[in-house]
Parts: sequence; C-alpha cells; structure tokens
Amino acid sequence: MGEYCAPAAEGERPVAVSVLPVAAAGRYLYGDYDRGSTKQVFDNLHGNISLDPLAREFVDTEEFQRLRDLKQLGLTYLVFPGAVHTRFEHSLGVYRLAGEAMNNLQKYQGNELGIDRIDVQTVKLAGLLHDIGHGPFSHLFEHEFLPRVHPGSTWSHEHMSALLLDSIVDKHAIDIEPDYLKVIKEMIVASSDVSTAEGVKEKRFLYDIVANGRNGIDVDKFDYIDRDCRACGIGSNFQHWRLLEGMRVMGDEICYPAKDYLSIHKLFTTRADLHRTVYTHAKVKAVELMLVDALVEANEYLGISLHADDPEDFWKLDDTIVKSIETAPNDELKKAKEIIQRIRRRELYKFCNQYSVPKDKLDHFKNITAQDIVCSQITSKVLLKEEDVAVSNVKIDLTRGKDNPLESIKFFKDFGCEEKFPITDERVSHLLPVCNQDRIVRVYAKKPELVDAVSEAFENLQMRMYGEKTQVHDTPTKKKRRFN
Repeated sequence: MGEYCAPAAEGERPVAVSVLPVAAAGRYLYGDYDRGSTKQVFDNLHGNISLDPLAREFVDTEEFQRLRDLKQLGLTYLVFPGAVHTRFEHSLGVYRLAGEAMNNLQKYQGNELGIDRIDVQTVKLAGLLHDIGHGPFSHLFEHEFLPRVHPGSTWSHEHMSALLLDSIVDKHAIDIEPDYLKVIKEMIVASSDVSTAEGVKEKRFLYDIVANGRNGIDVDKFDYIDRDCRACGIGSNFQHWRLLEGMRVMGDEICYPAKDYLSIHKLFTTRADLHRTVYTHAKVKAVELMLVDALVEANEYLGISLHADDPEDFWKLDDTIVKSIETAPNDELKKAKEIIQRIRRRELYKFCNQYSVPKDKLDHFKNITAQDIVCSQITSKVLLKEEDVAVSNVKIDLTRGKDNPLESIKFFKDFGCEEKFPITDERVSHLLPVCNQDRIVRVYAKKPELVDAVSEAFENLQMRMYGEKTQVHDTPTKKKRRFN
C-alpha cells in the first residue's frame, strides 16, 4: 500500500519506491517512527503506554486535554467514590489496546492481509480520538439533556468527535494527509453509522477494532469494562487478552476461536452487569435526573445546547459547567442553583419504587412519563403535578436490544481451519439466558413529602397497564412515613 515498482536496469530487480508524502526535515512519515521519538505515559491499568509523535501532537492540544475534565462515568462518583477516572485515561487505554490488536494481526497475518504501518497508525489514532466529542458528564449530555431541550435530537458524540477532529487539525496545523484523516473519522463513527463501514471495499475488518458496529466486540469495551470495574470495586473475570491473542481475520471479518465463545459472552454480560449495578444504580439516576433538571433550567440563559452545534465552541464545555452555573450572577439561574445545592447536600429526589417490564410486553413497551404517573392518581391527600415526579426508563441489553450479539459473530475450529461459522447458545450451554434485554421503570418523588402519593400512583399505573403490580414489593411503609 502506498508503493510502486520503479523501472530497473536490465537484469536487476525492480525497486519499491514510496509514493507517500515525504516528511519535512525533522519529522517522521505517517506511521513511521523510532523508539527515541516516543513518549512514555504510565497508566494504572495497562502500565506504560508509548505515544508516537503524531499521537502526541493530538494529545497536547487543548481540545484533547479537555478530556481530563470529563469524568468517564459522569456523576457516578457520588455513589461509587472511586469512579473519578476521566475520558483522558480511557482514550489513552483504547489507543494502547488498538495498537496491541493491530500488532497481533500484523504479526500473524500481516503479509496475508497487507497490513502496513499506515493501517496501524490509523487504527491507533481512531482509538485515541474516538471520545473527544463527549459532552459534560459524558452520556448524560447526549442521552438525557439534549433530548429534553431538543426532542428527537439525533446528536451523537461520535459525529461530534469527527467534527472536532477536523477543527483540531486545522487549528493546530497538524500534518496529516486528508485521506488518512477521513478514514480515522469513519472508524470513529463506525459503531453509530454502520453504513459508513459497510461501504468500505477493502480491509473492512479495520473498522471493527475501535468501534465495532458489526457485532459489538471492540477495544473500546475492553478498556472501559476493565477500568470501570476496577474503579468501582466491581469484580470482573473477563480477560480481554484472550480475544486479542485469538482474533483472526477470515473473509475480511474478525473471527474468534470457538473455545472463546463463553469468554465473549462474558464480555457482554459483564457490560450488562455494570449497567445494572453501576451506571443505572437508583441513586446514580436520582442525581442525574436532578442535574438534567438544573441544566435544562440554565439552558435558556446560558445557551448550553447551542454549543453542541459548533465544534469550536463545544470543546469548551466540560464538567466544570456546574461551577459556572453556581457562580453566575444571573437571578434567572436561581432554580438551577437550588437544585445543584440540593445535590451537594445529598437532598436527592426520593426513589419510590421500580418494576421490570414483563417479558411478553417488551416488544410494545413505550417509555413511561411523569404525565403517565400523574394521570394514574386516583385518591390521595395531595394532588400531584408533572413537575413533582421524575421517571427513569432504564434499558439494559447485550448491545443488540432483544437480539443476542453472539449470533453476529463468526468462529473457527482452530488456526489450521479455513472455515468460519456461527454458534448458537444451545450448542454451548443450556444455562445461558434466553432473553437478552431488560426494561426497568423507576419513579422518584422530587419532594420527600410526596413519596406516598407518587408510590400509590405508580402502583395504579401498573394495575392499569398489566392488571397486576409487577414491582417486587410495595414501597416500605417506613419510607412513606419518614417524610410525612
């Protein structure tokens, strides 16, 4: 790739001549550098990470350094105190694992697949830069705040990462070929825009390493699962190194040894456990619901959501926005400030109860709203209003909704076998789950004295929808009386 054979004198062999851009004095060609030009960064998960010269140029920009002020798990640290790690170290970790994956493929199949230094550099940079487009408090900004202020919003951090990458290259005059930059951006959005990768005519497998929209196995998950479990004290025996060592490209698709089926299943179930135990913990969601309310109140005066359309403004947004709201002189921000102060005093929205949507109702389930709860009130001493209730609709799956992601993965018998094939659960174990998705509805009272009324309305809603109360138990009487 990137070479042609120059004419040779009679009797001599043709000489391969590079047609890549010649590097300026003192600089290296794309993907070509020596150990003396790398910088070592120590990561508490992966150990030493060697940053190549081009990676360092991106890391040293203010846009990338901003990731130090974006907590990987948003507000989760208020419940799990160890969860203070940031998008910065996660991005370095994905860069490291992307390099390991490419080195393994190059070592065992480099000649067969035509993997060159350009491919290695491109995939590593995609890993390094895949999360630069995240907003304040990570997924909360994208999935909770923006849909509230812009219903039907299709904004995604992947596409913002691509836009911001263009801005960084222009602003800081980073020397990178437009064609290489284009591929990096395509790799970043591969998980959210599968059609981008499907249009690739050669080396399609490269798009499945950082953000895999084909079957969900990627080094992004490898890093955040290990990092989040470690930070939150959650046990995990998923071993990403087994998959990195065993991966093999067959027919332009990354396949895995059949013996690693359960290891891959563990990847997805560990991720689901993190969602259930950590990311959607009832108290974590209570804090998130409160902060979203505060951001919505502040948005009218600070124009927070307007920054999401312009990468040159967007990168200035980070988790410090809370302090900006608190210190703003505007009287109009009084309500937002009060909500933030309640969070600091741990006066959270009161969790009333929850239920899991029955399995046979999952296909037709629609998110429950505060209006649904209020309209289910029959008798009560207090007349509820929508602004008195907060609802969290939690979705937990194995990355493919109700489908099993392992059905999209191809396996091989051993490294001497040239045949790839799918494996169904029943051929491996009858203990594996037959349902791959959970939908959980949680309801909160924004004022402690409303716990009883909200709980009663929530039970009425379940009776109206399902003919029975599907929650595990009634809201404890002690909890109802505590605030009355």
